[in-house]
Amino acid sequence: MAVSADELGTQDIKKLLIKQAVPSSIGILFMSVNILIDTIFVGQWIGSLAIAAVTVVLPITFLISSLGMAIGVGGGSVLSRALGANHKEKALHTFGNQIMMTFLLASVFVVFGLFFSDEMLMLFGAKGAIVEPAKEFFIPIIISVPFLALCMMGNNVIRAEGKAKFAMVAMIIPAFINILLDIIFIKYLNLGMFGAALATAISYFTCFLFVFWFFYFKSELQLKARHFKFNIPIVKEITELSFVTFSRQGVVSILAIILNHTLYTYGGEHSVAIYGIISRMLMFALFPILGITQGFLPIAGFNYGAGNYERVKESVQLSIKYAAILASLIFVVILIFAKPIVAVFTTDLKVITETPEALRWVFAASPIIAVQLIGAAYFQAAGKAKKALLLTLSKQGFFLIPLVLILPNFLGIFGVWIAFPIADILSTILTGYFLKKEMNTKLIQTNDGIL
Repeated sequence: MAVSADELGTQDIKKLLIKQAVPSSIGILFMSVNILIDTIFVGQWIGSLAIAAVTVVLPITFLISSLGMAIGVGGGSVLSRALGANHKEKALHTFGNQIMMTFLLASVFVVFGLFFSDEMLMLFGAKGAIVEPAKEFFIPIIISVPFLALCMMGNNVIRAEGKAKFAMVAMIIPAFINILLDIIFIKYLNLGMFGAALATAISYFTCFLFVFWFFYFKSELQLKARHFKFNIPIVKEITELSFVTFSRQGVVSILAIILNHTLYTYGGEHSVAIYGIISRMLMFALFPILGITQGFLPIAGFNYGAGNYERVKESVQLSIKYAAILASLIFVVILIFAKPIVAVFTTDLKVITETPEALRWVFAASPIIAVQLIGAAYFQAAGKAKKALLLTLSKQGFFLIPLVLILPNFLGIFGVWIAFPIADILSTILTGYFLKKEMNTKLIQTNDGIL
């Protein structure tokens, strides 16, 4: 059953977290499987260079579409706290402003991407034999990005309402459409990279149609024309919190640029393809942890807005506990089955030989990442934008990028892979410090609220 907004403040936290996290996890699983199978199809039916091309293009499209995710997450925090404080009109204005901000910003970035496509592909690491398949994949994808941005924004708002199962369906539908069209366009119609891009673009549009249907027929947030008018204080609040998520994706995109160029320098096209496989596995393998994080956000945001600080504290502790257990299990599976996992993606012997060790190193610190993910999510849910930004950027921005720039000079390609667990450990220590301080000093219930 869907959870109503009021139930976010009354139901047992364990049951509530399961109700919110399980659908979110399933939705992310299907999205991850979609990307995973997409990579397998292009790797098996087109070649390892196709994996490298997708690895170059997707960070560009995800950077633009992450505007929708950022506005969805930031606005979702505002919306959850407004619902928790019983400010329904503010919640409606927030959602209307989210729609306008997402559409306008994504459209501007798409136009920019179309005019400067060659320069963007080169910047993100399209070199040598990667250039042509990357160009073929880029155009259909970039045109469809506004639909993806609106889907990502809408999905976060659906979760903020407590309707996690509908958010799950919104992620499942495009996954099925994309896989089906991949088979038709790539295998049977032999459309190559263009077919892969066309299938993905159509899947984004179907996701948009479902999200539109939900808000028109099922949502508690029934908008009027006045709600679309920009409300400056609300826009400012959304922007401050959205900046956290968008900054993270911006740093991820900068990391992708540095990684693709570094990998090409030290290992050529094959190393870019290897990271393409690893990055898909990262998203797929960590889906339950990401699902718990997404399920945690509306619970923490609503209860923080309602002043139920003990419930916020309990949700933080339980989320970290469950995510840490799942992350540890995933690490064991990756450790044991790395080689057969890699063999599914490609028939390229060089890639199959070199990827398993790299995969194990990248996942080496995964059992401890729950603290980093839930900790950063808490500060965002509570509307504490500066700390959320600091902790969100800590892994990629403060640690991973410098390590990737420095370590390969001494360790070669191995320096890239070892940089990942080192960054995980350092960012977890930093987040753990701030989160523990918050739990011991700020989230203490008193008659007057927070100490």
